[in-house]
Amino acid sequence: MAQVLLLSDAPEAALPSLELLNHRVRSFPAEASSIVRAPNVDVTLIDARTNLAHARSLCQLVKSSMLSPVIVVVSESGLATLNETWQADDFILTGASPGEVDARLRMAAVEAEDEVPNGEIRAGAIVIDETTYMATIEGKLLNLTYKEFELLKHLALHPGQVFTRDGLLHDVWGYDYFGGTRTVDVHIRRLRAKLGPEHESLIGTVRNVGYRLLIEGSGHEDNARDDIDAA
Repeated sequence: MAQVLLLSDAPEAALPSLELLNHRVRSFPAEASSIVRAPNVDVTLIDARTNLAHARSLCQLVKSSMLSPVIVVVSESGLATLNETWQADDFILTGASPGEVDARLRMAAVEAEDEVPNGEIRAGAIVIDETTYMATIEGKLLNLTYKEFELLKHLALHPGQVFTRDGLLHDVWGYDYFGGTRTVDVHIRRLRAKLGPEHESLIGTVRNVGYRLLIEGSGHEDNARDDIDAA
């Protein structure tokens, strides 16, 4: 399941197949200000069915200011305008089937993860090494189980982004896992304990929603600490 940002002034019509898939989609207007407000995502979709010049400028802006791959949603009549100046990673025709949309989104998300240098993920004081399955905070080794490591890695790949318990259960444990969401709460508590009193508030609780990883200095740590026992 990918975290998808759709920049479109008519998101319902841009890519109809997207609504049939299980990816988490956040829609924002196709304007530069949306890039500032948008959360961290795995893939960004840009609606280029109309106003191609504006869509190209937006695509270039996203590529220069965000870390996610960019896929352009375009009609057949607009295909001829796509070239390297767009700086897009891929394109999807607006009438593409759910299977094709799903495959392109997953491929883009996987390629983005593969671009992490040396398998190292950094989120503030937290450093995660995917090649050795080791995680540290301020240089101190965290003694994590496999699932604790995978959960922390998932949160660290999307700092600040809120995940529901169901979403974390699916993303980290997989669709074939039949345990309840209480499993997520237990692992979050264990992660906080291993981070220690100084850093436990980095995993914040959003009341009635889920969890997110905060970066020290973001100004949200105090609120996160207040919510820890509310999970």
